[in-house]
Amino acid sequence: MTGPLSAPDTLLLGRWDAEARFRMIARTTPLQATARREVGARLTAAGDDHPWHGVTFSAGWGTRLPLPHVPVEPALVAEVAADTSVDDAGLYRHPVRFLRLRDDIGADSVPPLP
Repeated sequence: MTGPLSAPDTLLLGRWDAEARFRMIARTTPLQATARREVGARLTAAGDDHPWHGVTFSAGWGTRLPLPHVPVEPALVAEVAADTSVDDAGLYRHPVRFLRLRDDIGADSVPPLP
């Protein structure tokens, strides 16, 4: 996530792939104030063993500036609205819109990326 842990600005969404690598698949648009508080209350900062610890993501298309982020425990499932523009690696080309956390789905029940 980006921004403060207690009220994130955006979420960096990831999924496990078939080789057990945690891959970034999307970044959300800026969260609404209510969502920032609700999601922030549920996030837990990850330790140094998180797959994205020390990884640098680009701040945007056409820039090499790094995106400051805080890895969090990959324990929550987010429902998002997205267009169909996905690259060959499964990464959404455009930011996705956060809709809600899915408490009815555990992170371990999300199928891996092919």
